[in-house]
Amino acid sequence: MDFMLKIVPRSFCLGGWIDKLYGLSAAGIPGDGRCLFRSIAHGACLRDGRPPPSSWYSLSISQVADEFIRRRAESEWFVEGDFDSYVRRMRHPLTWGGEPELLMSSHVLQMPISVYMRDSSGNLNIIAEYGQEYGKENPIRVLYHGYGHYDALVSHSGGQHFRW
Repeated sequence: MDFMLKIVPRSFCLGGWIDKLYGLSAAGIPGDGRCLFRSIAHGACLRDGRPPPSSWYSLSISQVADEFIRRRAESEWFVEGDFDSYVRRMRHPLTWGGEPELLMSSHVLQMPISVYMRDSSGNLNIIAEYGQEYGKENPIRVLYHGYGHYDALVSHSGGQHFRW
């Protein structure tokens, strides 16, 4: 089943984009090179009913790098360049993440992750899903802005425990 949400421009609220109909917003995750990992950690905390992490907290990049090594046979083909060099770079504190890191993060946390993106009409669409083997309900939701930045997508109805 496809879902689309209408969200209003960022200028309509202080905390980011808000969907008035569903009470969703994009948490203001800093664009510091770790936004993907911070967004995933934010969503994982909310999904588990814990308060959002402090601004410095993020998913351990070392855990994600370790997961690449554990799953080398299935992941080596989709990383750019030499696999060992890629994993070494992953351990750097300012490492950027993308699709491979989303997949490995879902395995580290053993949680599904859904990636959303806004289209030109302002609709919010699911563009990718990872970790579906861990369930399909109540995934961690991240919003991809299309220029290398991710935010956590959260519900204002008590965490991420809303159903479509």
